[in-house]
This record gives sequence, structure tokens and C-alpha cells, in this order.
Amino acid sequence: MKAYFSVFRMRLINSMQYRVAALAGVATQFFFGFMFTMIYEAFYLNAAETPPIALDQLVAYVWLQQAFLVFIMLWVRDNEIFSLITGGNIAYELCRPCGLYGFWYAKLIAQRLSGALLRCVPILIAAFLMPEPYQLSLPANFAAFGLFIITLALGLLVLVSISMFIYISVFITMSPMGSLFIIAVMGDFFAGGIIPVPLMPSWLQTIVYMLPFRLASDLPFRVYSGNIPVKEALVGILIQTVWLAVLVLLGKIAINKAVRRVVVQGG
Repeated sequence: MKAYFSVFRMRLINSMQYRVAALAGVATQFFFGFMFTMIYEAFYLNAAETPPIALDQLVAYVWLQQAFLVFIMLWVRDNEIFSLITGGNIAYELCRPCGLYGFWYAKLIAQRLSGALLRCVPILIAAFLMPEPYQLSLPANFAAFGLFIITLALGLLVLVSISMFIYISVFITMSPMGSLFIIAVMGDFFAGGIIPVPLMPSWLQTIVYMLPFRLASDLPFRVYSGNIPVKEALVGILIQTVWLAVLVLLGKIAINKAVRRVVVQGG
């Protein structure tokens, strides 16, 4: 664990240096957050039926998506790992006196955490200062805020465990583009990144609830706004824990099998 913590700390410090890129991301995400809230406001003003989620809850959903975008999007990737696999330098990684899965897992968590730390605070401050109805509301209650933090942290772990399968697939395909495109598009849609899960038809929500993608974004954001009550949030935490254990176990099995097939040219 000491080795994993060390690589996590070093990667976090290194990634925190890219402040200009983070500022560009803040501007982009603030623009999209404002645009989406205006679109949803227009829909709500002309809705023929009462929507399944209140407008203020949906606005919170949108702003939290933008603030924690690096936490919840599968297209956020580490190109260095892809280069190690496709370029043959994976041999150096295999020589390290620690597990490859845990080593990469720690690096990916640090990468996403540093990106969120640089971007989320300015976006949240701006969202709280917006006029109604574009303003980000406070958590429904203190319990909702505490559960939001827990579900957000567990959701990050679940998302990284899903993204590990993208890197593992490159051992076989030798190109990250196919698996990255397929998993990222699926993950974005089924997590509510394109259409918020409460606004999806019931039959589609049934499919969404069977998959782990929503656990990284939809669950914590709806807990924050109060759309998901405390009891349901506790059940969601249990589901997150189970999915995390299953995905990590499958990921370790998959990477161990993939490593046995590695062929490094030259040397």
C-alpha cells in the first residue's frame, strides 16, 4: 500500500501543475452548464405534465455534472498508459515490485482527483452566485450532503474500476480508440450525461439501474438535491460497494490473463 500511496501522491502533485488547462476547462464547463439549465428551463415552462424531478433539483444535477466532470466521464484517459502498452515500455511496468492493477488504479484516481480539485471550486462558486432559476441550490439537508460525499467518492472508485477495462483491452487490440469510444459513449449515456436519468422513459431507466455507470454521477447528484431520499441513498451505497468489489475482482483477473500474453519486441 505504501507504493500505491506514493504513486498516488506523486501523480496528484504532478497533475496539479496544469492550471491553464484547468481554467480553459472551467470556462467551457460553465458555458455548457448555463446552456443546459436554460434549455431545461424552457422545457419545464412548457411541460404538459409535471416532470419527475423538480427544476431546482435538475439545475443542481447539471451544475454538479459540470463541476465534477473529470470524476464521471469515461473519456478522461491517461495516454501515458496507452503508450506504455502499445510502445513496448510495459516491460518496465512489469518489473516494478507491486501489482500492475493497483499501480495504475492509484495513478488514475490521482489524475481524476487533481482535475476535479482544479475545476470544481470555481464552477461551484459561480453556480451558487447565479440568479434564479439558474442558481445551484444548497443540499437538501445535512444528511444528504454527507451521503453525497460518500456516494461521490465511491462513484469515483467504481468509475476508475470500469475505466481499467479500457486499458486492459489495449493489451489485446493494441489500439485504445475502439474500446475507449464504445465504453465512453455507453457510459456517458447510461450515466445520465446526455439525458438525466429521471427524464428517461421507465423502460430505459430499468436498464440504467441494472448497469454500474449511473453510480458515479446520477446517484450522488440526486442524493445532493434530495431527489433520492436517505434510505434509498443507503441502499445505493451498498450497491456501489458490491459493484466496486465485483469490478475490481474481474479487473484483476483480466489484467493477470492479459499480462501473460504480453510479447515485448527487442531487448
